[in-house]
Amino acid sequence: MNVFDVMWTNRSQVLQLTIEHIFLVAVSMAIALAIGLPLGILMTRMPRISRPVLGFANVVQTIPSLALFGFLIPIPFIGGIGARTAIVALVLYSLLPIIRNTFTGISGVDPAIREAGRGMGMTDSQLLWQVELPLAMGVIFAGIRTATVVAVGVATIAAAVGAGGLGMFIFRGVSMVDGRMILAGAIPSAVLALAADLGLGAVEKRLGRI
Repeated sequence: MNVFDVMWTNRSQVLQLTIEHIFLVAVSMAIALAIGLPLGILMTRMPRISRPVLGFANVVQTIPSLALFGFLIPIPFIGGIGARTAIVALVLYSLLPIIRNTFTGISGVDPAIREAGRGMGMTDSQLLWQVELPLAMGVIFAGIRTATVVAVGVATIAAAVGAGGLGMFIFRGVSMVDGRMILAGAIPSAVLALAADLGLGAVEKRLGRI
């Protein structure tokens, strides 16, 4: 029996774990965007906070994923066994590319364009929404794309804290020393990451042409 036979035999579980995997990534990305985009914008208005914010996000990226899951478990309210811990970890891992690209994209807008907007009587809010964000959207979306692909990969570790997802097959395969079972989790995860990368890449290219 090859890996595809294993996947077909366990197709209902593969589908269920794939849905769980997508749920973990979707929820964590929504929260990361809700935190990262405003922080990136705030950094362009208050440059003095950019170093500590980016420093924190960079430090999180240096922590091995399994270790970060382990650190979060004993923390009250956000820790424990289950999806909550996994989502918090995925949010932390997703913040850096979103914050950095938002900050870089808006900061990279030509100052002459800003001055032209101010000369037309635009408020800072109008300048942000009507000029800076549209011009920076391609760079911002590149960060979202990177964060999503990273989240799909890191979400496989979520099984270690009882959060489900395709990592269940991988950990089961490791415990059974069964390469087919490992691939039954790794292949769908890789397909999800590739689909996310291609889909968001297409949107990014469209935004870059606007």
